[in-house]
Amino acid sequence: MTYQPHGKHLIAGEWIASKDQFTSQPVTGEGMSISSGGAREVDQAVQAAEAAFEIYGWTSREARAAFLEAIAEEIEARGADITRLGMAETGLPQARLEGERGRTTGQLRLFASHIRDGEYLDRRHDEALPDRQPLPRPDMKMVQRPIGPVAVFGASNFPLAFSTAGGDTASALAAGCPVVVKGHPAHPATGEIVAEAIRAAITRTGMPDGVFSLVQGVSHQLGHELVTHPLIRAVGFTGSLGAGRALFDLCAGRSEPIPFFGELGSINPVFLMPGALATRAEALGQGWAASLSMGVGQFCTNPGLVIAQRGTELESFVAAAKGALAGAGESVMLTEGIAEAYRRGADEIASAKGVQEVLGSSCERRNAAPLVYRVSAADWLANEALAEEVFGPLGLIVEAEDSAQIMALARSLRGQLTATLQMEDADIEVARPLVSVLERKAGRVLVNGFPTGVEVADAMVHGGPYPASTNFGATSVGSLAIRRFLRPVCYQNMPEALLPADLITG
Repeated sequence: MTYQPHGKHLIAGEWIASKDQFTSQPVTGEGMSISSGGAREVDQAVQAAEAAFEIYGWTSREARAAFLEAIAEEIEARGADITRLGMAETGLPQARLEGERGRTTGQLRLFASHIRDGEYLDRRHDEALPDRQPLPRPDMKMVQRPIGPVAVFGASNFPLAFSTAGGDTASALAAGCPVVVKGHPAHPATGEIVAEAIRAAITRTGMPDGVFSLVQGVSHQLGHELVTHPLIRAVGFTGSLGAGRALFDLCAGRSEPIPFFGELGSINPVFLMPGALATRAEALGQGWAASLSMGVGQFCTNPGLVIAQRGTELESFVAAAKGALAGAGESVMLTEGIAEAYRRGADEIASAKGVQEVLGSSCERRNAAPLVYRVSAADWLANEALAEEVFGPLGLIVEAEDSAQIMALARSLRGQLTATLQMEDADIEVARPLVSVLERKAGRVLVNGFPTGVEVADAMVHGGPYPASTNFGATSVGSLAIRRFLRPVCYQNMPEALLPADLITG
């Protein structure tokens, strides 16, 4: 039977409506009325999460792994409906949504495997030394323990992998933390059906109802209520720098501050080394164009900045990129607000001193088309606004006079999610000092690829120094993401009967 959304919140296992409503804005089809939550719904969800934590925080790793796998299975069982609703709400194509669904279930299964292994617990034991002089040493055991209820904000650009059951939710649940999700208003029906899948998994595995809640809403006040609720212990967020910084400040300003793990965007510089330009400038231009325009540029790892030394090889790169993008045309963006911000950001870039248009177009309503500009390194270094992210398929090519100026550009960069080197073996000595700079600027440094593919794997880091993220020691993708929602606890001279099971069993 085809799933029919109802527009309610899921709180402690029950679908609950609110008096306040907002109307969704799908790309196709009619908008529907969606409950818009506030302080009351947040408190109900968080209180239920706190009650659930008294049980869920002490469940076995095997029980939590089975729960995560059940969520993946329930999502897959609803696959056709999830794709149908996601396409209507976001305009994303079927193949993209099906791939993202696979990534979402893959993340859940990755964390199930990760917690079964148990290495993340970082267990340590210093045995008692009662005869040590001048003072005896007590018995001490340490293990990583869950922190409590976690708030997660759904992302606009990933309705599955970074939203209701996305990486933040999966890693928090794996750690033993209940989750309250603020659904993104750009895709409320998609969020609802995924929440229904989680609800079914809760029932299947006998987990407490309050272990997961979804609160829908469009107001900034809803986010304020969630991050300032005294029982919330951490926040996971993927979104814009402005919204993320506002929430970060709220978390820091609480009477008891809590960690805010925000992924806030990046311009993801691509450095074209001389050897690479000399041997494959045209292929590099075409590859960059494909990465820049993928998904209408609505990826946080979109390679929006190219840095290279001026010359005939760079001109070949520019011509190839322009040719590859010229026929792209307009595509629909995730929301009207994102499309408007793209146009506004493009206007600011285009009007800046020294900026020249390579490829221009006009974009209307909810649509966007690729835009490419070029500027000298001197003008780029003189204007901090040129380093701001423009979310969408906009690229800026910065032309350096020599390798020293390329190093100056690298040192001037703010924190990034990624930095890319396109290079040949002959470029290694030139690239060596550049790598030492870029590893301090980005969470992931890659060679001879493009950053828009974020692999879900143990070694992946999706984060970076501010403003790419608010905690440079964390990642929101990969198994290390679980560490955000754990804290070390030392048990001194504790009877075995009172220890967490993870300190007794393997």
